[in-house]
Parts: sequence; C-alpha cells; structure tokens
Amino acid sequence: MQPSTWHPHLWHPTTQVAHAPVPLKVLQAHGATLQLADGRQLIDAISSWWVTLHGHAEPTIAAAIAAQAQQLEQVIFANFSHEPAESLADRLSALSGLERLFFSDNGSTAVEVALKIAWQWWRNRGEARHRLIAFEGAYHGDTVGAMAVGARSIFTAPFEPLLFDVARVPWPHTCWHDEGVEEREAAALAELEQALQTPSAAVILEPLIQGASGMAMVRPPFLRAVQERVRAAGSLLIADEVMTGFGRTGSLFACEQAGLRPDLMALSKGLTGGFLPMGVTLASERLYQGFISDDPTATFFHGHSFTANPLGCAAALASLDRLEADPERYTHFEARHRPHLELLSHHPLVRRPRCLGTVAAFEVAVDQPGYLNAVGRRIQHLCLERGVYLRPLGNVVYLLPPLCLSDAQLERCYAAIGAALEASPG
Repeated sequence: MQPSTWHPHLWHPTTQVAHAPVPLKVLQAHGATLQLADGRQLIDAISSWWVTLHGHAEPTIAAAIAAQAQQLEQVIFANFSHEPAESLADRLSALSGLERLFFSDNGSTAVEVALKIAWQWWRNRGEARHRLIAFEGAYHGDTVGAMAVGARSIFTAPFEPLLFDVARVPWPHTCWHDEGVEEREAAALAELEQALQTPSAAVILEPLIQGASGMAMVRPPFLRAVQERVRAAGSLLIADEVMTGFGRTGSLFACEQAGLRPDLMALSKGLTGGFLPMGVTLASERLYQGFISDDPTATFFHGHSFTANPLGCAAALASLDRLEADPERYTHFEARHRPHLELLSHHPLVRRPRCLGTVAAFEVAVDQPGYLNAVGRRIQHLCLERGVYLRPLGNVVYLLPPLCLSDAQLERCYAAIGAALEASPG
C-alpha cells in the first residue's frame, strides 16, 4: 500500500512506491549542493540525472533566461524564426560540423527525430533499406522508437509487441588493465560486418560511453573502425550524444576524441545547462537536401509544440558561453577523478574501475550483477547519510558531477563511497 507520506497526486519516474523510500524534498540548490527541507545539504554527485552541467542556479544562465523572458518566451516555429534559435544553430553547427539543426524537447525525442530522418531519407531516395543496427546494452530513451533501438530489458519488456526489430552487435566495453579488449573488439567488428551485409539504413551508438547501461566505456579506435565499416556499407551513422555531449567525456563532444563524423547527432541533457528541457538533432546538409522536393510526401512531418523555445535557446547559448570561457573545467576533470578512483580500486569489492572525462565508475562485486541488485540502493542510502547523493545503476557505482564541483566536495564524494563499501554492502 502506498505510504501516506507520499504526495497524493505525483507519479515519480522509475520508482516502485511499494518499496522505495519517500522522495526527499528540495527547497533550493546552488552549485553542486542541494538544500533539503529537513535542513540537510547534499552534494549532487550525478548532476541530477546528468543534466546540471555547470551547477545549480548558475547565475549567467539564469540571467539569460530572465532577459529572454522579457522579449519573447515562445512562438510557433513552423511559420516563424527568431534570433536565439538562429544563433544556437549557427554555433552548434560550427562546433559539430553538421550543417542542419532540428529542435525537439528531450533526449528521447532527439533520438526519435534522428531515426525518422534516417529512415525517411532512404525512402525519399526510393531505396529499400529496412534495417537499423544498434549495440547490445544501449539505452537511447523511453519513447517507443528509442526503446526499440535500446537494449531489451525490464524497462522495455511490457512494450515488446510495439518494438520494431533491430540488428544488434556486441559493445566491447572495457576498464583499466583490460587485457582481453582487443579480442572482444575484433569479434564485435566481425559481427558488425556481418550485419551490414543486409542493406541498412543506419547504425546508432553512444560514442565512448553507454550511460544508462552502466557507464560502459569503449576505446576510440574501436569506434573509428565501426565508422569505417558503416561508411563502406553506405549506411548512415547516428551518434547519440544526449549524455556524452558538452564536455562530459573530456572533449566538447565525444565524437571529437573518438574521431567520428556522424551523419546525425542527438543532443539534450547538458544542452541548456540543466535549466530547461530541450533536445536537438543535428544532420548533414546531404540529408537535409534529401527532404527538399516538389513532392509534399517528401516533407519531414515532425514537430513539437515547444520547438526552438526561445528561453531554452537563451539558456543553451549562455551555457556554451560558460563552456567556452573555461574549457579546462571539463578537459581536466578526469585528472581530478583518477587518483581517488585509483585508491578506491584497491578495495576488495571494487571491480572494473574506469574513468573518462567527468565520469568515473566501477562495479561492486556481487553474486548477481544487474540493475535490480539491491547493493546500489544500500550504497545510495549509506552515502546519503554522509551528505552525498548518488544513484547507482544496480551494482554499478558512478560519479558524474557538475563542473563546478570543488576538490573538497569531490574528496567527500569518494570518502562517502569508501565508507559505504567498508560497511560491506555486498
């Protein structure tokens, strides 16, 4: 039975209220700190589901939104344009190398747009390419199309009859001191080559890190080899940078250090610095031209009520300003993680430590690893007692903090994790 202390009208995401603790009420937040109604302060060590890029209440972004709200808060984007959208499109195109930008409202819809563009582009050309290829363990969102290209799991099981078929190849994720990675990469590439024997519309991947599946990291040379095979087969390459974009992997986009030039790129999460929901899908000019025709059925009939919302555009522009003003905050973050994670890696419960950019992760040694393993919830509880908010992915513990996190706060995060492990949660 639902506890009486739960709010009578709210429905929280990914939460089984029969067993979950009552949500903590937040009064305000600043920087990396959440202020709770009960007087406690918590370090937000996962950037509130990876969106709070610079920190909570970042003043320059707040000011940009306030200024824009006095000028233009919203207008239908089908018949109008405006300066914030045009400026953001100019900047993201220059930064990504992709010439066209389509606005949506979150990461799932940004992926949906990419899938639909790829699929219809082939249809507009009159070519029958009816296969999509994804990687095992992937997560691309919770809308139906995004679920279909994601891994089948407890999240997707109720909707299995709705999900279209997708060819899948292994994701040879690695960690520190992984001696078998090259063999796994070769096997994955062989399976990709086999899958591409069938004419395929597109291959979709999360460059460098699969986030929701457990911060599963691959090496840049593997991704470059994937791209070579996709190009040789004439298929399109979709990069889902919803989580990895905007400095999270140590470069502005993960595609940069992976050496990828995708045909389509999905962005969200850190796009507005975590202030407002917004998604964008970047596409090459070649794809855009494939939708220009005297035939009205060639039109990309897709849209969102809040497409190119001016407030979101203003937030995104201010966030880019902040990133460009101090790139060392993300390019040097991995060096801050590494000594703490190296020390933690000697703990007998720590398995497969890995680190890239702002992301550090490891697996807790358990008999039955996976999302439903209770060890993550126990570690979360123990860290909360020490003033640090984590949300482990089953037995995978990770840190993905805002860029404003101080050295002292980072040390507190690792100290809390270490104390939780000493409490023998396994």
